[in-house]
Amino acid sequence: MGRVWDAFLTERDQAVLAAAGYGNRAGFGKRPALLVIDVSYGFTGDRPEPIMESIRRWSNSCGEESWAAIARIDILARSFRAKGLPVIYSTGETRKDNWDAGSWSWKNNRTAEAARRVSNSRDANEIVDEIAPQAQDIVVRKQKPSAFFGSNLASYINLLGCDSLVMTGCTTSGCVRATVIDAFSLNIRSIVVEDGCFDRSEASHAVTLFDLHCKYADVIMAEEVLEYVEGLPEGLFDNLPRR
Repeated sequence: MGRVWDAFLTERDQAVLAAAGYGNRAGFGKRPALLVIDVSYGFTGDRPEPIMESIRRWSNSCGEESWAAIARIDILARSFRAKGLPVIYSTGETRKDNWDAGSWSWKNNRTAEAARRVSNSRDANEIVDEIAPQAQDIVVRKQKPSAFFGSNLASYINLLGCDSLVMTGCTTSGCVRATVIDAFSLNIRSIVVEDGCFDRSEASHAVTLFDLHCKYADVIMAEEVLEYVEGLPEGLFDNLPRR
């Protein structure tokens, strides 16, 4: 089966990386958590629509591709919950005056719009209803790309005793990538769900997945993750938050 990145790679790139030994399959962990990164209305818009229409109202929207990924994330989250496995969400938080946007404003001239949102029906940092956190799920708040930076994520993973993260969400080239690299740096095994991630740039999405798969994570489809979860024993986590 072809991969999403095939159309963006030169023969030279593929040959060099293969010769250098990159791209081995690391495999699954034994005590996984599902991590849903920043699937909030600011990145999805409030309805499926072409990206050029959506970004008129939601400057960071990834368009209708995000809603295809949401459908896969929903299935994954239900599967994890059914097995009693942790489901963790990250989303942003900002002051109402947007003062703490900080470096986000350096490279985007529409950053200030996040403080207003007067024309939008939902808060940009609100996780979309279709995959809303349940009572036993965990939500971490963050202000920078990595879900680890300035948050309690690492301490929660330690508390739960997780050895691996199955990562979904957005954007692939931004917050997903940053989170995977931080997990790698902490010696936490990462699985990235190709059809459970999305980005506003097709090229960035594809090439980032390729680079992560080469060096930092296994990039696989949701169907394989579901098979893996189904084969895990019951009762791995007896210390989840109460339902």
